[in-house]
Formats: sequence, C-alpha cells, structure tokens
Amino acid sequence: MTADLEKSVLVYDVGGSHVSAAVCWSDAYRLGRVVSTPHPAEESSDAFVNVLYSLGVEASAGFGGVSGAEIAMPGPFDFSAGVSLMRHKLPYLFGVDLRQPLAQRFGWQSSQVRFLHDAAAFLLGEVGAGAAREVPRAVGITLGTGIGSAFAVDGRVITQGVGIPPGGEIWNLPYEGGIVEDFVSARAIQSSYKRRTGVLPDVATIAAKASADQEAAAAFTEFGHHLGQALRMVVSAFAPNVVVLGGGISRSSHLFLPAAQDQLENLIFHLQISALKDHAPLVGAAVAWFNSSDGADDQLPHSSADAMHADAV
Repeated sequence: MTADLEKSVLVYDVGGSHVSAAVCWSDAYRLGRVVSTPHPAEESSDAFVNVLYSLGVEASAGFGGVSGAEIAMPGPFDFSAGVSLMRHKLPYLFGVDLRQPLAQRFGWQSSQVRFLHDAAAFLLGEVGAGAAREVPRAVGITLGTGIGSAFAVDGRVITQGVGIPPGGEIWNLPYEGGIVEDFVSARAIQSSYKRRTGVLPDVATIAAKASADQEAAAAFTEFGHHLGQALRMVVSAFAPNVVVLGGGISRSSHLFLPAAQDQLENLIFHLQISALKDHAPLVGAAVAWFNSSDGADDQLPHSSADAMHADAV
C-alpha cells in the first residue's frame, strides 16, 4: 500500500432510506464530493452490495485509489464479522456477510472493508472535526426514527464505564412507564400531534407547520421536555462536557432546544447541535479508519447485540 493511499479512505453512511459515500483524507478529515443514492429497489443482499460498490466507484473517481472502506451501519450488526443482524429494517441483509463480497468487487483484501455503528460514527465525526473537537468527555445523540447514542472520552468511543449505560445505548432504558425511545423519537412527535389534532403527518410536515400551528409547536415542545428529562436521567452521571445532537430531527432544533435546556439547569454540560450535519458519520468513519490504521484500538462497538439506532427523518 502506498503512502498516498494510506492517506485516503472511502467512507459510507448507510441510512434508513439511502446510502452516502465519499473519499476522506487524513489531513483535517477533508471530504471529497459526497454522492448518495436510495436503497436498491431489488431487496436482495447482492443488489445492496452492488449499490455500495457503484457508489464507491463514483465517489472515488479521479482520486487514484483509496486504502479501503469504512462503513457506518445501523444496528444491530456484528461489526467485527461484517454481518447484519437487523430484522426490523433492511431484513434482506439479515445474516449476510457484507465484507467479503464488497472486498471482492473492489479487488481488495477483506481486511480493507470495515464497519462501525452509525451512532459511534456520528460522534467520532464531531470529535474529529466538529462540535466536540478537543472536548475531553462528549456524548453524541442522534434523533430520528429512533434515538441513537454514543459516549467518548479523550476522542475514544467507549461502551462501558462509570455513567455509561450497557453498550452505550439509551433508547431502551426505562422512562415514564415505557422506554426513552417511546418519548424521544419521530413517532413520539407524531403521536403528540395526533393526540392534539387527530391527524398523523410526518415529522417534517409538523415542523413546517410549527411557526403558525400552535399544536405543532406544542408537539415539539413536549419532545424537547422529554429529551431534556431523559438526558438528565441518563447522561448526567457520565458528566460530559458537551452533548452533541444530530439526526433528522436536529434540523428543527429551534423548536425543541429551549424546552430541553430548561430541564438541564444546574448541570455542567451543554447541548450543541451538530456542526457537520449529515457529513458527521462520513467523517467519523474516516476517524475510525485512520485511528485504527495508526495502531490505536478500534473505535467501533463490536458486540453483535449492539442495537443503537436513529434513522434520519
């Protein structure tokens, strides 16, 4: 592998409905052009791998080659083996080894294809080049179809330790007679709005109405209240310096952030909206790659039971 190739890597972000890819360089985690495509119409693992390959070829065209690929995937996923354990989304990938067929298409060794959790990728992106850069203790929260979470100390994503819930996951922790995700997710906003109006639009529509629709604004305020309460309950023991919010719902932060902050008075950490937005998982995948290539420990949760999740809305 040449020195030039060692400085660049192909990175992917597999979302709920689309896949994005780009080349990222080690200097300041600089991204090349970002390309994106919907999931394949043909629901098969072969079609999915073909999408990854063709998107990678497009993203890396003209750059002369890369050292490999790091892919941010939703869980549950066996990140060490490159095997999906998802049943609730992308079920056609369940039990499938994605590493070997993708490596074969690129003509690579299987070790040149790596995977990490999308929530960990999000936080690593913000740690490497975003809102949590040079911050000793940080938490990343992705808000979308579900709520994803990751915890980092001195730039390393960790899944156990003082103040960290099992596996670094908060979505399934008990809260208000249910679990956190029942109250902090896209469906929570939709349910709140439906309870008030009897209709069930998508979250983007509710957000668009909020400036003129009191019930839409109230649904987001309620969401913010529960977000703040959940963070106080779950995250305060970790004592982060910053909690970075990302995911599709974070685009509407002006509608819920004040309510969330009201619940966090007297705590040492503050809420910060993602600086890298949709590019955070791509940058984070590169951070994981280069840290691992430099001989540092892997940045990804390897547990096959890892189930943090939060799709964009």
